[in-house]
Amino acid sequence: MSSGKVKAGQLWSKSKTDLTKQLAELKTELGQLRIQKIVSSGTKLNKIHDLRKSIARVLTVINAKQRAELRLFYKGKKYLPLDLRPKQTRAIRRRLSKADASRVLEKTKKRQSHFPQRKYAVKAA
Repeated sequence: MSSGKVKAGQLWSKSKTDLTKQLAELKTELGQLRIQKIVSSGTKLNKIHDLRKSIARVLTVINAKQRAELRLFYKGKKYLPLDLRPKQTRAIRRRLSKADASRVLEKTKKRQSHFPQRKYAVKAA
């Protein structure tokens, strides 16, 4: 292929097999460039940098597509895999639900009805 830079916009339209094929090509090209760098002291560093970034772009698109497919698969199901759930702090995840937090024990209800909070009328000065 030896195109060097890969545009992420072009990758989205490709299928997974095309993307994996392109990834393999980019990796072999990177390997060849690294060998050339060792053998001759030519400056191929920019090309190596571009290839590494291109590989990262391809992998990002592959992973994003896979996650989108998984989201579709688990849509409407009772449980979601942990990595697809919304990211929150540990405290928020363990917090009581609104219903559980607003629940009041029977004993507490009785105490509140029998001994309500006293209301005092304050005379205006």
